[in-house]
Amino acid sequence: MDVTVAIDCMGGDRGAEVTVPAALEFLKSDPGVTLILVGLSEAIDAQLRQAGVKPGSRLQVRYTTEVVAMDEPPATALRNKKDSSMRVAVDLVKEGAANACVSAGNTGALMAIARFVLKTLPGVDRPAIASILPTLKGQACMLDLGANVDCTAEHLLQFGIMGSELVASLENKDRPTVGLLNIGQEDIKGNEVVKRAAELLRTSGLNFHGNVEGDDIYKGTTDVVVCDGFVGNVALKASEGVAQMFTTHLRAEFNRNLLSRMSAFFALPVINALKRRLDHRRYNGATLLGLRGIIVKSHGSADVFAFGFAIRRAAEEARSAVLAHISARLASLQKSVA
Repeated sequence: MDVTVAIDCMGGDRGAEVTVPAALEFLKSDPGVTLILVGLSEAIDAQLRQAGVKPGSRLQVRYTTEVVAMDEPPATALRNKKDSSMRVAVDLVKEGAANACVSAGNTGALMAIARFVLKTLPGVDRPAIASILPTLKGQACMLDLGANVDCTAEHLLQFGIMGSELVASLENKDRPTVGLLNIGQEDIKGNEVVKRAAELLRTSGLNFHGNVEGDDIYKGTTDVVVCDGFVGNVALKASEGVAQMFTTHLRAEFNRNLLSRMSAFFALPVINALKRRLDHRRYNGATLLGLRGIIVKSHGSADVFAFGFAIRRAAEEARSAVLAHISARLASLQKSVA
């Protein structure tokens, strides 16, 4: 299936210096994708000239006059910058000119703009940030990762449905397992919202595993891990901190003395294999799930390699009709409740 993806070229720490080269590289790998580069003319044109590439049928350009800064208040970006690269890229999805949008820009502004322009799917109260994480068994989808600090049990149920359908569509799994992140596996553990959410998930028709704890995320106990945005964001950032600490300590130990440096030389193939397996860049691209359009948020510090994976995620979601599957499941749930 041919799909079109709009790229907010001005988002991220380095803007077009990363997004445009990543887009050009991705076009070489996927002949079924058309990309629309959105942003300031001077920034985009400079990168195209440097690469010796001109726009064509599969590489289109949409110039804008404004940029949303990484530290800009979401309300300001929404109200005052209607010709920003971020806003226009989302508008292209709304208009049907693009099947998906990718941005490495301001997360709060992207969520505010996308929710205002696209609105939520029927049966979804709040969009959630969903991302794929590496596990001992492969990978797992976790949501919400920061969009909703306070959630009701009904919100967590909706997250479970959206996450399940996302995994089912992308990985061709008939009934992905869903776990509810809690402080213990027992039903009596957790606050009242989590307890009520467990009850709703248990009767939802999903393949609900039950409560899972923090270590279950990376064990791969379930295909989907559901939590509110406060807990999810803390868990994600703590995981990133542990990974950085491990890498720093490992490097320090290998450089401690001549013998350790020699050991590092012989261990290099194993170290490189481990780095490739756990390379966070391969998991770049979080989905703003629950909107009437596919929006993928890349990490602001992503390099060309990482941003390419965010584009790939957007294209895969468009091809797999994720939104249609989520809408069908939510409609079915509403009928059963009525």
